[in-house]
Amino acid sequence: MPEGPEIRRAADQLQHAVLDKPLTEVWFAFPSLQPYQSALVGQRVKGIETRGKALLTHFSNSLTLYSHNQLYGIWRVFNPGDVINHGKRSLRVKLATPDSAILLYSASEIEIWPTEEVYQHPFLQRIGPDVLDESLTPEQVMARLTSPRFRQRQLGGMLLDQAFLAGLGNYLRAEILWLARLLPSHKPSSLNDEQLDALADACLTIARHSYAMRGTMDENVHHGALFRFKVFAREGQPCERCGETIVKTFVSSRPFFSCPGCQG
Repeated sequence: MPEGPEIRRAADQLQHAVLDKPLTEVWFAFPSLQPYQSALVGQRVKGIETRGKALLTHFSNSLTLYSHNQLYGIWRVFNPGDVINHGKRSLRVKLATPDSAILLYSASEIEIWPTEEVYQHPFLQRIGPDVLDESLTPEQVMARLTSPRFRQRQLGGMLLDQAFLAGLGNYLRAEILWLARLLPSHKPSSLNDEQLDALADACLTIARHSYAMRGTMDENVHHGALFRFKVFAREGQPCERCGETIVKTFVSSRPFFSCPGCQG
């Protein structure tokens, strides 16, 4: 399942296709959204923001399209001359400009909000700050780690909880804990200041590096161009830090990869 870096890169592609171009066609599958179609024609997309796994498409008339892909939703970009074949997917949203179009398929959580109010959406109120938000600092992550809400949580479950930091997921969890030399059974309350510093920094460093290096779920890295996993999906291979064999277990019902030699 895609995590924050993949979602942000997908949003970048959508934004590149339609940013600041007049919308020539707007179509929504849901009847509750169809009254907005005419109001959005002629408007421009001013930006596409990610908050965890939600996308916020901001329009020039101060409306925002909230969408969450959940398990099956997917956005696609189409250029002039492309044959649009919907296949078995159900089209939910179409935003077209004179030279490109972005289409959302199969998602069910799609709403229109006034831009100034969209951050009051119940989902956005539940999740923590986005791990790729450039204004988020290690000090702010440290404050969350040591807060009453999270300090007694085991790291293995907490790093998958979007209420802690939005955008973290299974491969990022494994890589963060490897970099910080910690186990999923550790709790923030049991860590010393040096360990907390390393963990807070790793939460941001790993996610941002994955995004910058074209974040990937594929362990087959070519020419060093992609983010390279240190432990995720590398069971049976030697740890590059200490040489011990990487092992696979399950934590919070998800596969987990770690090095028994230098973590803990």
